Order: sequence, then C-alpha cells, then structure tokens
Amino acid sequence: MDYIEIIGGERLEGEVTISGAKNAALPIMAASLLAGGLTVIHRVPRLRDIDTMLRIFHHLGVRGEFVDKDTLEIDATTITDCSAPYDLVRKMRASVLVLGPLLSRMGQARVSIPGGCVIGPRPIDLHLKGLEGLSARVEIEHGYVNATGSDLVGAEVYLGGRYGSSVGATINLIMAAARARGTTTIIAAACEPEVVDLCEFLNLMGAKVSGMGSPRITVEGVDELHPVEYTIIPDRIEAGTYLLAGALTGGSLAIRGARADHLDSLIEAMRGVGIEIIREGELIMVRATGDLKPVDIATLPYPGFPTDLQAQMMVLLSIVPGISVIIEKVYPERFMHVPELNRLGARISLEGAAALVRGGRRLSGAPVMASDLRASAALILAGLIAEGKTTVRRVYHLDRGYERMVEKLTALGARIKRIEDG
Repeated sequence: MDYIEIIGGERLEGEVTISGAKNAALPIMAASLLAGGLTVIHRVPRLRDIDTMLRIFHHLGVRGEFVDKDTLEIDATTITDCSAPYDLVRKMRASVLVLGPLLSRMGQARVSIPGGCVIGPRPIDLHLKGLEGLSARVEIEHGYVNATGSDLVGAEVYLGGRYGSSVGATINLIMAAARARGTTTIIAAACEPEVVDLCEFLNLMGAKVSGMGSPRITVEGVDELHPVEYTIIPDRIEAGTYLLAGALTGGSLAIRGARADHLDSLIEAMRGVGIEIIREGELIMVRATGDLKPVDIATLPYPGFPTDLQAQMMVLLSIVPGISVIIEKVYPERFMHVPELNRLGARISLEGAAALVRGGRRLSGAPVMASDLRASAALILAGLIAEGKTTVRRVYHLDRGYERMVEKLTALGARIKRIEDG
C-alpha cells in the first residue's frame, strides 16, 4: 500500500492552481441523470470518488467518461438499472445522491444505505424524510432504500437536523423536486457554495430553483430538463488547505483559481492568528508575517468555519504560542487525527467536542496513520514543518479529495514523494 514520505523544513514558494470542487462535481454528476442526452462538465477533478460515481453510472447503464484532463461527458439517454449496489456505495457516502434523480426521472430507485464513517454517525434519515415529503414511498429492506413514486408532488419540507442543515439531504431533495408536480419549499436548507452550484446547473438545464445560498430554497417543478455544458466551481477546501500550508511553512504562496468569497471564515481565522492574506485579482496571496497568536474556533455549517478544514487549522494552531480551542459542532467525533499529531510532538487534549491546543511546539518527524480524507491532508501539512522525516500511511484517503497533491507541493518546493509499498 502506498505511503507518503516528507522531509520537513522547506518553505513553500510560488503559485498553485486549485482544481474543481469534488463536493460540487458529485452532485452535478448525479443531477445529469435527470435529463436524457449528453451533458458536458468542465473542471472535474480526477479523484477516486469521481471514479466511484462513474462506476455507479456504468452500473445504471449510463455512459460517463473523461474526454480530456478535466472535462467529463455523461450520456444519460437511457437508464437500464435503477439500483446502486452496496459494493459501490460503501466506498463513498455521496453515492446516495443518485437516489433523488433516479426517483424523479424513473419513478423508482434502490440504493444501498451507506456504511459507517470514522468521523462519526452520518445517517440519511433527512434524505428519506425529504423524499417522503414529496409523496414518495420509502422502505428500508435488507440494507437498501427502496423508493417509489411516479408522481412526486411538491411540498414544504423542514430539513433541520441535530447538527444543523444537511448538505446531502438538501441536494437530494432539490434534485427530486426539480421535476415534481407543483412547488417545493425547503426550510433549513444547506447554504454551501456546492449547493448553489448545483442549483445554477439545474437552472441552466431548465429547472426553476430560487433562494439558493439561503436557508429557504424554492423549487418549482418542471416537466422536462435538458442536458447542458457547465463548469463547476473551484474547490474551497483544497484552496484552504494550501493557504494553511503556505502559512505553516513561512513561505509566500499564491493561490490561483479559488473563490475568496467562499473562504471568508478561514481567511478571518487566519488573520486572527496573524497571517497576512491579500486578494490580488484572480490570486489569493498568503504570507506568515511574524508574531502569531492563538484563536478560538468553532466549526459550523457554511458560512461558518468548515469542518473539512478543522484538522488542517489544528496543525497551524499547534505551532502558535499560547492556548487555542477548537470546538467541533458539525461532527463532534471528528478528532481521529489528534493522537497522530501528538505523535509528531503537538500537545492537544480533548474534552468532548472540544480540542485544547497548547501551541508553540516544535514538531518532529515520525510514522503516522491517516484516518480519513482531511486527516490525511493535516498530517501532510504537519510533515512539511516537522524536523526530519515523516511517513504518512493509508494515503488512499487522500486520493478521494485532493488532485495531484504530491505533485503540487513538490512544485512549490516541498520535499515530498509518494512511495509504492509492495
């Protein structure tokens, strides 16, 4: 199994271009099932999760393939199967996003319930609640969701959950409602940029979605949608990860292609630490300016601080003198990276959903193990500043969400390489 080896201590300098957003690409791919014909999607990252979704499409009888480095063609003229089997769904929770469009277009869908997750329980009850609100019949049998409904009817549906709005449930309900009869109003809808991007894509297809970016989204059902050509937004989590990498190493880094307005909470937090962030046209510049100070952060649904940047931000705070507190309000159990960061010399303790970071530590290289996608990125960032050699194993997690990370970091001056292990 491959691992990543890093020799720490190098400053990152130069410019890095941000890839398309995986968390926008996957819902938009799923939404392409709503229209027969050829859909063309640009700026699609080459990631394991994208490949998994394509395998699900092939199982459905839908053709999907890359025609150049980041352009994906999907031909959903015919759908020959309405099921997404466990062997595929278990590899990626976002597979459940085919549920809404299959039900809307075909009147039926059979999708395996996603399995457990290392960052804590992530049930799909709000997905099912939303579909039932549109008069779908939903049954769970033998580990599968069986949904039927040849005549979905618009309704008012509340999607608030224990930890706030659900991005996945909001997306599934929007797609199902796009061709439902009448008007659907989603209350406590997710406001993430990826949800907005999906709505823009659907509207280009002929849907009538309004209110995206707010907690109240309205979908007026239409009879038919048509395939389109579309370019997805840049990946705000990848952009944030490189901003933090530049700050950590004391370098001067330029981020190209990112949306600064999607990163307001991170930029504000980094400025609070004492990092200089400058917006120059299409670039976001990051520089470590000297004295750094601790901050307290709570992860929240967008536009709050992203849970997907919590682990990477923790690395920065581990070297900032003083005590910082991170409260995880989205996935309270998302701290599997803490013991591994402590192996590298960080001093972090946990109190329930809060992490107490005693900063100002000098990290030293050691073997570590990644538990999930964002933990993988955090451990790599820690390796960039640790003295000596750090090896990060289970890097298959990284392949799910970061396109060519090793190559991008190498181009910026990092001493990092991926090694095949047997």
